[in-house]
Amino acid sequence: MSTDTAGGRPVAIVAATQTPAYAAFDGPEPVMIMRCVTELLATTGLERADLEFTIAGSCDYLSGAPFAFVMNIDGVGAWPPVYESHVEMDGAWALFEAWLRLQVGDIDVALVIGSGKSSPGRHDEVFPLQTDPYTAAPLGLDPASVAGLQARALVDAGLASERAFAEVVARSLADATSNPHALVAGEHGVDDLLAAPYSTAPLRRHDRSAIADGAAAVVLVAGDRARELTDTPVWIAGMDHRIDSHHLGLRDLTDSPSTRLAAAGAGVGDRPVDVAELMVTHSCEEIVLRAALGLEGDGTRINPSGGPLAGDPVMATGLVRVVEAAARVAAGEAGRAVAHATSGPALQQNLVCVLEGAA
Repeated sequence: MSTDTAGGRPVAIVAATQTPAYAAFDGPEPVMIMRCVTELLATTGLERADLEFTIAGSCDYLSGAPFAFVMNIDGVGAWPPVYESHVEMDGAWALFEAWLRLQVGDIDVALVIGSGKSSPGRHDEVFPLQTDPYTAAPLGLDPASVAGLQARALVDAGLASERAFAEVVARSLADATSNPHALVAGEHGVDDLLAAPYSTAPLRRHDRSAIADGAAAVVLVAGDRARELTDTPVWIAGMDHRIDSHHLGLRDLTDSPSTRLAAAGAGVGDRPVDVAELMVTHSCEEIVLRAALGLEGDGTRINPSGGPLAGDPVMATGLVRVVEAAARVAAGEAGRAVAHATSGPALQQNLVCVLEGAA
C-alpha cells in the first residue's frame, strides 16, 4: 500500500490523545489542552520546540470570552515561537489545515488541537447564530429543532423510522461502556427508549448528543520522520470537506450531497472500510451519513467508541472521531478507517478523512 494515496507529501498521525468528555470541567480550557499536549510530548519524545506548526480549533462563543483562543495557547507553551494558526471551527478543520500546511515541505511536524468548554453557556442560544441571519436565526432554530425536522423528513420519506433511531442510540450507548472517555453509556432496550417522551418529535432526548467540555490533540509528521517517531504511523490516505446551502429550504434533509462529494474526494470508496467514526450529534444523522458514505450493509463497524451520542465535547468532537479511528488503525483492529466531522445544522458542512496503517 502506498502512503501517498492522497497525493502530495505523505503525512501520518504519530500520536493522538483526548480528555474525557466532562459534563462541566472544573477549570479553564487551557488546562485541558495542556493535559493533551503534555501527553503527546511524552509519547513521542518531542520537545515543545520541535512542534514547528501549531493550529487549534475552538469557538469563543462557547465560553463567552473574547479572544479565548489566544489564552488557549497558554496550554501549548509554544516557546520558542512557532507558526501558529486558529480556525473558528471544530478541530477536524484544524487537522485539514495542518495537513495542507505540511504539504508545503518546509516543516515536518505539526500539532493539532480541538477544544471547547460549552458548559458556561447556552448551547441552544449560541448555535442558531450560525444559521441564515435573515430567515432562520431570528426564529431561534437550534440544532435539536432542525434535527427534528430532518428526522421527520426521513420518516415521511420512508427512509427511516423511530425504531431505527432508537437502534442507533442503543448500539452507541452499549458500545460506549468500553470507552473510558464517554460521558454517558449503558445497555438500553429499544422498546424502553421508544417509551421515552419526545423532545423535538420524532426525536427524544436520548437521540441528541451528550454535550460536554473536552479537548483532543494529535501530532502530524510528514514523510520518513513519522517512522522515526512511532512503529505504528497512521497515514492520512485522503481528506476532503464540502458544504451544502445554509438555506434549509434549498436542501433535501434526507440526503447529504456534501458528505458524498467529500467521501469521493477522500477516496472512501476505493477499498473496504473496517471502522467509521461518524460525528452523529443526532441519531437520525447516522442514517443519512451511512448512505452518503456508501457504508450501508458492507460490514463496516460504525462508532465503536459510542460516538457523540455518548460524549460530545463541542469543537473537539470531530477531531475526537479522528483520534478514535486512528487508535483502531494503530492497534491493528482496522486496516482502513474513516473519520467524519460536521458543522452547521442538519449536516450542512462535512469533512471526511481516510486513515490507513502501514503496508
